[in-house]
Amino acid sequence: YPLDGETANLWAEEDAAAAFSGMIYGWTFVYEPGERARGLPEMLELEARGEVKPDDTRLAVTDAEVRDGILYMTADYSPDYAQQNRLREWSSASVSGAQTLGFGPLQGWAGVTGRRQIKEAALRDAMKKAIRQKARLTERNRPRAVTGVIALSKFPLYRMQNGLWAATAEFRIEVTEIIPFPAY
Repeated sequence: YPLDGETANLWAEEDAAAAFSGMIYGWTFVYEPGERARGLPEMLELEARGEVKPDDTRLAVTDAEVRDGILYMTADYSPDYAQQNRLREWSSASVSGAQTLGFGPLQGWAGVTGRRQIKEAALRDAMKKAIRQKARLTERNRPRAVTGVIALSKFPLYRMQNGLWAATAEFRIEVTEIIPFPAY
């Protein structure tokens, strides 16, 4: 800082590509809520279902500027026919919405380095909370694992809060399987 115009545009392209990827393709997930009594840690595995690259010719950052230390951006993306179908799939009746707030390290921790990875850590935490929220609404007892797909419904909002990166995000979630703990 101060952030120059060229770097602001580069960051805006990277952030826009990541957000459009999350909105169009989303991720498959396996979430294990964990349980202290059984010594099971909480775990979230994510796999991207596709990617919009920052150099995609259909991606255009129309405005990126820094005001008062905040990067504001406007971006457009023209999805092709297959991507439009994917976007329509996220509106089906089996997909529900959730909005959550996730936190990540401000400077990085435990192998989390770089601007994009740090922001992704906050978004990942928001995803974990959204999946947990969805599982609590559908299951009476804590499941062993939950699998499904999740996507962004719009651009996440990032900010610094209480010494951490905070990501406010809205998601579309479809749970495909809930695996219960075996009965004793």
